[in-house]
Amino acid sequence: MIDLQKMPKLGFGLMRLPMKDEKIDHEQVCRMVDAYMDAGLTYFDTAYVYHGGLSEVEAGEAIVKRYPRDSFTLATKLPIWEIKEMADRDRIFDEQLKRAGVDYYDFYLLHSVEDGNADKYEKFDCFSWGLQKKAEGKIRHFGFSFHGKPELLEKVLDAHPEVEFVQIQLNYLDWNNPVVQSGELYRILSERNIPMVIMEPVKGGTLAALRPELEDKMHAVQPERSIASWALRFVGSLPGVMTILSGMSTDEQMKDNLNTFRSFEPLSEEEKKVIEEVTRIMLDIPQIGCTSCRYCCDGCPMGISIPDVFSAMNTMTVYNEDFRPRAFYKGLVDSGMGRASDCIACGQCEGVCPQHLPVIELLQKAAEVFDK
Repeated sequence: MIDLQKMPKLGFGLMRLPMKDEKIDHEQVCRMVDAYMDAGLTYFDTAYVYHGGLSEVEAGEAIVKRYPRDSFTLATKLPIWEIKEMADRDRIFDEQLKRAGVDYYDFYLLHSVEDGNADKYEKFDCFSWGLQKKAEGKIRHFGFSFHGKPELLEKVLDAHPEVEFVQIQLNYLDWNNPVVQSGELYRILSERNIPMVIMEPVKGGTLAALRPELEDKMHAVQPERSIASWALRFVGSLPGVMTILSGMSTDEQMKDNLNTFRSFEPLSEEEKKVIEEVTRIMLDIPQIGCTSCRYCCDGCPMGISIPDVFSAMNTMTVYNEDFRPRAFYKGLVDSGMGRASDCIACGQCEGVCPQHLPVIELLQKAAEVFDK
């Protein structure tokens, strides 16, 4: 059983590691790991596919080789889209152990269970396989990350009461999102007393920097706190949350997040009302709900940096800017990335998008804005 009292509120997500010369910046990662560990925090989250497979390797170099194995906990995930036969489960798992240089993972998840792949996880008997790995001592705690509908979550939990924890996307902007349905997923897990790992608490950075008039509302109440801290404290104030993942990629982000959690304060009633008002205003502005997970990028035959294109589109919409997003987009193209208009509508991106976005249609709209 997972003791929530012993779990660090802030988890270090290794999906958006700092880069230098198109490689993971090992030196900076080590600095950030040291700052995180010095603060008494211990939960690191990676996955087989993060950074093209190099995130697990970096976890081995920056954490495993530099700290005693019992001083931290490491989580990774099994990607169903890489499994073609039963033997692939062990092949991938053994590779994950080797990449990180560990004999076991503290937390192991079936990656991104959703309506389009849940039956495949059943077909390859991945839940029973996970329990077997736990019995062998190669997994300490077994769960899954989830990007599906509430009805599917209940179905999976009914079929697999052995699951110890579930990772879901949750933030104040997605609480009533009809696609993500964070609030309903939280309710289901809370009623079953299942510990939750929270991903995308700042919605891929969307909630770290708001329109000036919205930031002013927050600063009027908490002038010293960062905008990102509001999103993290919203999630941290919820009962049943085991760990909140933040994909930190700069020393400044690490410092700010540590400040938030060193002396954590739940949201006051006044702060909750501010978040409700900010949410209402933000939801009145249509945006592309991309969280920059970048699952769509690896398989794009045209090399389009889709999340960055959408970020430019959202910047134009939310901030009513034109020059900066266009300059940003031009920089993408100049660096060798494909144009939005290069999309051949193969559908690979839509097949892996956890947010179920109509990527092809959105790229066509981006092409009309940026490529004319």
